[in-house]
Amino acid sequence: MRFVVDGMLGKLARWLRISGHDVVYSNDLRRSDDESILELALREDRILITSDVGLYKRCKKHRARCVLLRSEGTVNQLVELSRFLGRPIPVDFESSRCPECNGELVEIGAEEVRNHVPESIAQRYESFWRCTGCGKVYWEGSHWRSIIKTVNEYKRRIKSAELG
Repeated sequence: MRFVVDGMLGKLARWLRISGHDVVYSNDLRRSDDESILELALREDRILITSDVGLYKRCKKHRARCVLLRSEGTVNQLVELSRFLGRPIPVDFESSRCPECNGELVEIGAEEVRNHVPESIAQRYESFWRCTGCGKVYWEGSHWRSIIKTVNEYKRRIKSAELG
């Protein structure tokens, strides 16, 4: 799925990217004013996600696809977005994108990251991914448990909401 997310929802933008979705985050744009965000959503046929009532109204006026999120917290926002879409948001770690820049991630070997991560990380992990955009290197470190916990909570909440 393709989204453009306003500047107040940065954590959600990162989660959608990790989940495998193409997300333009307005704070990453040269001009992140409401008109530029709306223009991008229309031009690239993206769903605009906002917590700004004014932006949401302008979006609806232009007949763009948009959702106004009122909840706080990543899981609550994912559930609210799922309700808007009428179905669960797919979580596909095989298609994860860079949470920083939205670039595609490619798997690389430990030998390729020796100069880019601490030696202890290079020795402890076998799988690494590099962003084709910004070059950042990722691995399933200790934060991975938190990611899985959030995904499981989202899936539990979606199941109880009868969306999947």
